[in-house]
Order: sequence, then C-alpha cells, then structure tokens
Amino acid sequence: MSNTVVIDPVTRIEGHAKIAIALDEAGQVDTVRFSVTEFRGFEEFCKGRPVWEMPSLTARTCGICPVSHLLASAKAGDAIMGVRIPSTGVKLRRLVNLGQIIQSHALSFFHLSSPDLLLGWDADPAVRNVFGLMGAEPELARRGIRLRGFGQSVIEAIAGRKVHSPGIVPGGIADPMTPEAREWMLSGLVEAQQTAEQALELFVSMLGKFEREARAFGEFPSLHLGLANDAGTWENYDGHLRFVDAEGSVVADNIDVGDYRDYIGEAPRHDSYLKSPYFKPLVADSDDVFKGVYRVGPLARLNVCKTMGAPLADEALQAYRETAGGTANSSFFYHYARLIEILACTELARELLSDDSILDPMVRATAGINHRRAVGVSEAPRGTLFHEYQVDVNGLLENVNMIIATGQNNLAMNETVLQIAREWVDGHDIPEPVLNRVEAGIRAFDPCLSCSTHAIGKMPMEVTLFDHEGTTVNEVRRG
Repeated sequence: MSNTVVIDPVTRIEGHAKIAIALDEAGQVDTVRFSVTEFRGFEEFCKGRPVWEMPSLTARTCGICPVSHLLASAKAGDAIMGVRIPSTGVKLRRLVNLGQIIQSHALSFFHLSSPDLLLGWDADPAVRNVFGLMGAEPELARRGIRLRGFGQSVIEAIAGRKVHSPGIVPGGIADPMTPEAREWMLSGLVEAQQTAEQALELFVSMLGKFEREARAFGEFPSLHLGLANDAGTWENYDGHLRFVDAEGSVVADNIDVGDYRDYIGEAPRHDSYLKSPYFKPLVADSDDVFKGVYRVGPLARLNVCKTMGAPLADEALQAYRETAGGTANSSFFYHYARLIEILACTELARELLSDDSILDPMVRATAGINHRRAVGVSEAPRGTLFHEYQVDVNGLLENVNMIIATGQNNLAMNETVLQIAREWVDGHDIPEPVLNRVEAGIRAFDPCLSCSTHAIGKMPMEVTLFDHEGTTVNEVRRG
C-alpha cells in the first residue's frame, strides 16, 4: 500500500481535474496520476446531426478556442462535400486561426502562467493570480489584456463573433472581409507585435532563474506531432502529419490526415474521462502505452518545423533552440514556444492582410454529399485537433471521433507531474508552494479540459494524505 495525496481541483486551468500523488512506505513519491473528472460526451450527442451543423455545434466544445473546432469541423465538411474552397477563403481561415492563437496564448501566458513566473511559485496564493499581477506589473497586465482583446477582435471581424462564431462554414467563410476591417487589423498589429516582442524579451531575461524548473518540469524524451508542409515552415492550418523524435529526427512524415488511425491509438483510463492517445508503431503488442508518448502544441510545432516563415520569429526560434540545446524536450519550454508563436502570428497576419486578394468576395464553395467519411485537422493553440465524421447519404452523422490536443498530451502531463513531485515532494508535509509547482507542470501545457470552463485566481483545493491503511493522516483545505 502507498500513502496518497490528492490535489482536487487543480487551479488556474480551463476545466476540472485532480492530481493524486502516491507515496511509498518511506514517504517518497512512487506514482502520480493526473485525472480529468468531468464528462462532455460530444462524440455521442453529435450523432444524427447534419454535417453542415457540425461546426456550430462542435464549437461549443470550447469556450476558449472555439475557432479551432470550427476549422477542424469545417475542413471535415469540405472533404465530405469534396470541394476545393476559394483561395481567399483559405487565407481568411488562416488569418482567423492566427487571431485565435494570439488570444489563447495571451490568456495562457499573461493571465495563467505569468503570476508564477513574475510573482514566484512561493508567493502568497491570495495575490499569485492575474489580479496580483495587475498590482505588481500593471503595464504588462494591461498589454496582455489588450493583446488578447486584439486576437478576439480579429476573430469577430472575420467570423462574425468572438466566441462560437457563425462565419466559418463547410466550403470556406460565410462573408468576405471588408476594407475597414482590413485597415483596422493592420493598425492593431503594431501594438500586438510590440507586446509580443516585449513579453518574449522579458521571459528570456528571466530564464536564468528557472534552471531547476526547466530541468524538472517534464524534461524527458518523447515524440512530437504537428502539421507540416513541404517547405518546412511553421504550419497551423493545413498540410500533412509529421512525427519527430527527441533529437528532432523525423520518425514518420507525409502522413495524410485521413490515415491518422494508422499512427494514433487511444487508450481509455479507469480513473479519468480523458483518453490517452499514443503513437501506435512504438507500442505494437505491448500494453505499455507510455512507450508511445508524444507531445503536441507549441513545443511540438517548433520541433516539427524548420523555420517559422517570419523574420523576427525566426530569430527568436534560433535563440530558443540554442537555449534548449536543439530540440526542446522540457515541458517548461511550452511558455517560451507560446511567445514565439504569438510573434510569428503578428508577422504572418500582416503578410496576409497586405495581400489585396484578401478582399476578394469569392470565399465559399458549395456542394452536396459526395463522400461518406472525412477527417478535418487543424492546429489549435494547444495542439493538433482531429475531427473524423462518418455520414449517411443525407449528410447525417453516423459516427464522430474527436481527438483533442489536451488528450494527446495526457501521457506527457502525467510524466511531467511525476518528475515535479519527485523533485519537490519529500515526506508527508507538502506545503502549498510545492503543490503549486505540481499544478504549474499541468499549466505549462495550458490544458483545456472541459473546453468551456475557465478559472481566474484562487479556487478551492483539498489535499488529503492517507496512510497505507487508508486512514487520513493529514488534510489541507484552501479557498
């Protein structure tokens, strides 16, 4: 038997989860389990709905990044109809995804992670939140809020609303861009890029203080998955699937998104509603899915690509790789990668908006049901997102499979919190700053668990310590 510490709920993440730390008889960390304690059921209640309705319906999966589900769903709809959407429709979809990445990454860094980074993991939890950040670093906090607001306004200008937008549809985009919206976005990119550069400079200047965290916050070899293209530039919307290993060597490439099941398996967990996707070729007949652990999201995307395709972001990428020693395998570097992606988004958005064809009114193709199965894939802020649909002849959904980025990081998150617990947890006395570090390992991935719930600041937490007979020997409550 082992003693068990339960952290429930985990705070400053989107959704509800708990962490159970099992201690051996000597009081040392034995195992750690990260569990998601809520159930959504989208794959089941989407059955029977028409495929044209799916983008709007599945957008409700996530209140933080609905654009990601809109794009993956709409792309599956494109393939069901068998259409090639107009080039301007593609450009507008790419642009709205850049706005989505900006707003989501800004939320993650400025609101959720920077209180730890700037105020300290040992700071009083009453002030170690976005409100404490406003008091300590008011200008940085204001810039972070404005940056997120800019990203949300880009989404609204292209897709009609900031949240659950109606304008991303099978076949393209519902409405063309107006010249006024284009000019507004171009002017807003000036401050957005400045904020991205300043935040990146600030984070790099602080890295020296976090050597222990960089080493202990999930530094382990794994595969990395992301969308890729033949040019080797950072991809966020289209392309094929690519897996690279911990040294950056390509393990599998040029994978058609429709063939994802040949490479990705999904293992259920008895203690969590979150499945554990894994790289099938490495697991084969083994029951140990951890052999196939891979990561997705900013860290993986920067490992998969050769360049960012944007001058300032490419300079930052070079410095990033020098700091990481080549391929980044520390989950702590998710924060760093996120900031580089924000900078790249501002540069790439300006490039798209400077092209006069962005105002072309032809932005949507239409057709009926021409295929019965299709897979739509897009890069959400948190990583590669899969929507697979099987429809009948009338376009009604017979089967739905959605693989969310957070799920694909499930095995890696478990490995990360295990490393952190072994580094900081010592015996039965687990002070609040140590618990916060364990939580911070999860926050590095910026998980979206319920995909609609968001917590700012201090939430209730209960930590219970059991002896090997199941008797409570220590209990801590907060909030």
